[in-house]
Amino acid sequence: MAPRLLVYTRTTGYRHDSIPAGVAALRTLDGFETDATEDPAALEQPLDAYAAVVFLSTSGEVLTPAGRERLAAYVESGGGFVGVHAAACTEDDWPYYGGLLGARFARHPRHQPGRAVVEDHDHPATRHLPAVWHFTDEWYDFSGNPRGAVRVLVTADESSYEGGGMGDDHPLSWCHHHGTGRVFYTAFGHAPEAYEDPAFRTHLFGGVAWAAGMPGPEPHGPSDDPAR
Repeated sequence: MAPRLLVYTRTTGYRHDSIPAGVAALRTLDGFETDATEDPAALEQPLDAYAAVVFLSTSGEVLTPAGRERLAAYVESGGGFVGVHAAACTEDDWPYYGGLLGARFARHPRHQPGRAVVEDHDHPATRHLPAVWHFTDEWYDFSGNPRGAVRVLVTADESSYEGGGMGDDHPLSWCHHHGTGRVFYTAFGHAPEAYEDPAFRTHLFGGVAWAAGMPGPEPHGPSDDPAR
């Protein structure tokens, strides 16, 4: 039986138009079965059947108290967790979540092209990327720099776009262990077209596979998605 992903997309704040594209992309991740939901009751149930839980541009307070307990216990006991883009704008009232994710969203400039610098190529999310990755996104600023608590994979070159507010050391994607679980976060993924970009898809899929404790699979292209 293929490992399963739980993709959670509930929003109580801003809702990204890219969520359906993100869910569709994750359904093409080879070697996994994907359950997608916005029902907080899904996080109140045992999560042991899932190789990883993905918060795909969630926003606001999206978990019940029981869901918080389940998620924390799952990660602490070895479950994988992935946060994508606005997952950093989630569960501001739950201190544990900030440590789980690694940093919290502060602000972003307009959606625009820029340059990302790949700091660590020895990871399934980045080994396919060039040293400098040209991409278009919102280039999130965070309220604190997670470096020192996480393994930074990708940083922003703030000289390449307008409105950056973190300076020379501006992490955008990272991973770390929390308890015995694996956590991966990427700030990319604002627009629907991001999920059609092969480099971003492989970045996301590699991060999910790493969090799930699996080797990075080869993704399907956006035009040959299998029916799930």
